[in-house]
Amino acid sequence: MKSLHALFKPTSSPAKTATSTSTSASPTASKTRKPTTTSSSSSSSIAPPPSQNPPETTKTISTRPTSSLSALFIPPTPPTETHIISLIHASKTTLQLSQIHTQIIIHNLSSSSLITTQLISSSSLRKSIDYSLAVFNHHKLKNLFTFNALIRGLAKNSHFFNAIFHFRLMLRSGIKPDQLTYPFVLKSSTGLFLKELGMVIHCMVLRCGIEFDLFVRVSLVDMYVKVEKLGSAFKVFDESPERFYSGSSALLWNVLINGCCKAGNMKKAMKLFKAMPKKENVSWSTLIDGFVKNGELDRAMKLFDQMPEKNVISWTTMVNGFSRNGDYEKALLMFSKMLEGERPNVFTTVSALSACAKIGALDAGLRIHKYVKDKGFQLTEGLGTALVDMYAKCGNIESASEVFGETKQKSIRTWTVMIWGWAIHGLSEQAITCFKQMMVAGIKPDEVVFLAILTACMHSGQVDMALNFFHSMRFDYCIEPSMKHYTLIVDMLGRAGRLKEALRFIDRMPMDPDFMVWGALFCACRVHKETKMAKLASKKLLELEPTHTENYVFLSNAYAAVGRWKDVERVRVLMQNRGVHKDCGWSYIEVEGQVHRFVSGDHDHKDAKAINLKLEEIVAGTVKQGYMPGSERVLHNIELEEKEDVLGIHSEKLALSFALICTSPGMTIRIVKNLQVCGDCHSLMKYASKMIQREIILRDMKRVHHFMDGSCSCGDHWTIDHMNSSTSYLYGIVSYLWHCQKSELRWWNSSQPDMVKLILDGISMENLGCSITGGLPWELGHLWSVVCLVLPLDEATNARRPNYGE
Repeated sequence: MKSLHALFKPTSSPAKTATSTSTSASPTASKTRKPTTTSSSSSSSIAPPPSQNPPETTKTISTRPTSSLSALFIPPTPPTETHIISLIHASKTTLQLSQIHTQIIIHNLSSSSLITTQLISSSSLRKSIDYSLAVFNHHKLKNLFTFNALIRGLAKNSHFFNAIFHFRLMLRSGIKPDQLTYPFVLKSSTGLFLKELGMVIHCMVLRCGIEFDLFVRVSLVDMYVKVEKLGSAFKVFDESPERFYSGSSALLWNVLINGCCKAGNMKKAMKLFKAMPKKENVSWSTLIDGFVKNGELDRAMKLFDQMPEKNVISWTTMVNGFSRNGDYEKALLMFSKMLEGERPNVFTTVSALSACAKIGALDAGLRIHKYVKDKGFQLTEGLGTALVDMYAKCGNIESASEVFGETKQKSIRTWTVMIWGWAIHGLSEQAITCFKQMMVAGIKPDEVVFLAILTACMHSGQVDMALNFFHSMRFDYCIEPSMKHYTLIVDMLGRAGRLKEALRFIDRMPMDPDFMVWGALFCACRVHKETKMAKLASKKLLELEPTHTENYVFLSNAYAAVGRWKDVERVRVLMQNRGVHKDCGWSYIEVEGQVHRFVSGDHDHKDAKAINLKLEEIVAGTVKQGYMPGSERVLHNIELEEKEDVLGIHSEKLALSFALICTSPGMTIRIVKNLQVCGDCHSLMKYASKMIQREIILRDMKRVHHFMDGSCSCGDHWTIDHMNSSTSYLYGIVSYLWHCQKSELRWWNSSQPDMVKLILDGISMENLGCSITGGLPWELGHLWSVVCLVLPLDEATNARRPNYGE
């Protein structure tokens, strides 16, 4: 076999080359030529046969090629630092960065500090902090630039402790920090809320003589603002000679104005704003955001109107501000005005979608989604999550699932919103399937995801599966359950009749159970006739002190349930003195693209008269269907007729009446309520859906109810849910008072069981859609709790009022 160098030797004669080339170039001629047999010794004396090709062709073939194979073996030019750095800047993923790093090692460029610095910066920019640390640790010749790049990357990725650690390592290595080091060290000390460390770094800045560097000075002011030392921030600001320059000093002013806004000192912030040498759009937006966050929306709107030039940041501040402060209608109005002259960004759109979700404005959400598609917005993680949340909370879970599938970048928040969506709609199987898909996708669940999946299990009654999820959260993912997780488990065990297991579960809790936990147990005991355990739970409920609004309300209702009106007044006075206010119930409904808001007893609507007449018509029609207006839930010292009137004007009923006036037959009615729907309204919605032959979708604070043809998608699980959230405390107090303080009960005592029976005879169990032995509906109210304790168990179980239908 010939060696490779033979391929590069010149041919002996043009004739041989021509023949050889001609042979290889003309395979047809080679086949027709007769072979000649000659000896090797006489080959030189015999002339070769004339060529069969024309002379012109022979001459062309015998020409040497312009390039030879030897060019393939010329070693390539090694890459330069500039070329490598340009490749690092052009890389888009960590994988590409690692491939470039491989070439750096192959070409022995790892010792270059410039290349190492760029590798650290680029990897930290892609949030690959472990990769940045690995590159830094393997680089032997560490200098100021490599340390600065790493500290900056650690601080920007919120690895504050690690940034401080490497700053100390930098000092111990004898490397002097500069003006590019201290700003990120100050950011790290702020992130850890280390006031003393920030002051020490300030001293180091003074010793280095770089305190007048604008970047360093802004970082110092920002540090003092965020660690709540506003006086020191003003001192640094006052010592800044450049604060009155109209050039680059705006950032210094904006940081201090933002600090005053966060501290709630809007008067000082406004004074600084007026003293600014030059007001930029960022300065206007900073002050507007301060007014918004402090709840001064009128002043924020006034300042917004005074802006000489509005931009997307200022518009986004207003839309997000109104949405955060509960003025969702104004937020959507501002978004509509913005579209007239400014293109919103993703943050603006997300804020508007959040407002749609809060009030159930599906039509507005659909218009925003169409705008997003028409303008070619990329369906990012934030935008996709907002759309999923909007559709789920507006009652359109199918569209939520569709958008979820189209969202390519799914974060844990996206998965959580989708699982919550399935759960609140009562679709537990889909929720569990979504949870499994999240696990397959490699997303690690957090405590909120487990709360959502436990809620889904509760709706479907899958207790054992819920327990598996609960234990997996603790032992597989090392997530400590909160009080809400424990409450859900107790509630599920109670629903399933596993009361002793529920009590053991409570006893093993690492924290003291609150009123929600004991309330869940008490309701389960009441349903399953476990009077002894119910007494224990009610005693625990009585021992709890009011800690927030719901507790005060529950305590007030408890006293009202037993007629202790003086105590009711005392609790209300206590609430007023402590600044505790009960949330006012409201309902939203969207009709023809316009959102309407109703409150309980609302008489201010322009169509109030027509709405009330329509409501009377609805009630009359549903009564014929079997609806019985309930009045025992209104625990005030008023007459029965007045109680019925109060129930008759709950905000969701007014919204339903308005929808029937303004919408076409067959259209789905969508209502959103901020509180949990009461039993009377729940019952009315069921019968109304049957009477009008339309679907009614009502979202309250806990779930989405789909009313259709006289039934609800919640399967009437609402009864126990409502008692857990509000009336469990009431029932517990009533039962405990009956057991332990009979003399204080004004309505009943042990010598009047006949009166109790008489009252019980006035209640139709059948009309309420439930038997005594199977879960008790809300309509029996606190009365049945007392009755079950007054009468012997067998008498209470057998007592019933004759059915009106008989």
